[in-house]
Amino acid sequence: MRGKTCLVTGATNGIGYETALGLARRGARVALVGRDAGKVQACAARIRAAVPGAAVDAHVADLSAQGEIRRLAGGLRDAYPRLDVLVNNAGAIFDRRTLTVDGIERTWALDHLGYVLLTLELLDTLQAAAAAGAKPRIVNVASAAHYRGHIDFDDIDGARRYGAMRAYAQAKLGNVLFTYALARRLRDSGITVNALHPGVINTGFARNTGGLFGTAWSLIRPFLTTPEKGAETSLHVAGAPELDGVTGRYFSQSRPKPSSAESRDEAVQERVWALSMAQLGRSG
Repeated sequence: MRGKTCLVTGATNGIGYETALGLARRGARVALVGRDAGKVQACAARIRAAVPGAAVDAHVADLSAQGEIRRLAGGLRDAYPRLDVLVNNAGAIFDRRTLTVDGIERTWALDHLGYVLLTLELLDTLQAAAAAGAKPRIVNVASAAHYRGHIDFDDIDGARRYGAMRAYAQAKLGNVLFTYALARRLRDSGITVNALHPGVINTGFARNTGGLFGTAWSLIRPFLTTPEKGAETSLHVAGAPELDGVTGRYFSQSRPKPSSAESRDEAVQERVWALSMAQLGRSG
């Protein structure tokens, strides 16, 4: 990874932080994105302390807000004319239904649309890397929760029926559907797009979630996999030489694995693509 520029969202803790740290240890220049300025700056400092000489930059944005993503992307395009690896990792689960400033249910906005919009906004920088002879990669951190997910096109925002895990599973399914749809569109570009399940990890995930799900998660948290272990698949998909040219796949434990039947339905992939473009105010 030496000489490559990599961007990791949701990099202030857990899998995102360990992924950024691992990339820095492999010699990459790493750009961190987090919602809290103090936390992302502190994480950048921790990585620099752990990896002397590491090039680490901190960027701040709320990735549930489309205006924030567009502002962030503009700054990133100026800072990094070419980008080798984009790791879409930021995500959360919310026990109560809330809408973002864009009027979209928060889980779908952050966990799915945030991936879509940031990727499309940075596509020129990935294409610049490909034009220079590099093999850029888009890595979408999804979840095995997608197997439980279903895209409810009639109630995508959960206005009639909302549940924290239901919304999360739907958004994670959205990640996999987006991966396959984008991989098709970029097939001849030199850019690869893959999704992954990092494992069930002991991180800050769901720490502030109440209700039955939050209680159950707090009980099992001590028995979960470490963030360091969870980052292994993200790092593998981001940098393994044997994955050059491999695109449109879903990985678990660093190995390809079949994703859910719904995720592999091309008609659903295209329908979610169209929905996402409409929600983002984009064409095509």
